[in-house]
Amino acid sequence: MNATASTLRPLLAKGRLAGIYHLPHGDRQALADAARDLGFALLQTDLADVREAPAALERLGRDLCLPDWYGANYDALADCLTDLGWNEAPGYVLLVSGADELHAHDENALRTLNEVFAAVVDYWREADVPFWVLHDMRPDGLASLPTLAAG
Repeated sequence: MNATASTLRPLLAKGRLAGIYHLPHGDRQALADAARDLGFALLQTDLADVREAPAALERLGRDLCLPDWYGANYDALADCLTDLGWNEAPGYVLLVSGADELHAHDENALRTLNEVFAAVVDYWREADVPFWVLHDMRPDGLASLPTLAAG
């Protein structure tokens, strides 16, 4: 899928389709434009040189500007991402770039990270708030973005 902002906007607005997906390379600007157009918060992290869970959790805290009380562990990450009073928006898009190294060196860490993200997506779905997690990495095991025909 080679997405444009005009094709991503209606997709991102469908919160029931939100989840964890692979973002094909080259779609980053379209994603940023669509999120901005919808008033969604665009959260971004780059894990390109991260190989282990502690470093990934530290990087997430820094890149996402998580609150001072963030404890750089999976529970604290879940707490911060389900209590977004520090970054209120009608929807959220989390772009995780460069997780290939983490996947290659600590697959369990990436799996656990995605489990946290899945719980966050489910939490916000219950509140009728779209929360999308998009990985800009090889699609190993990641679903492709759905199309509007899917929803």
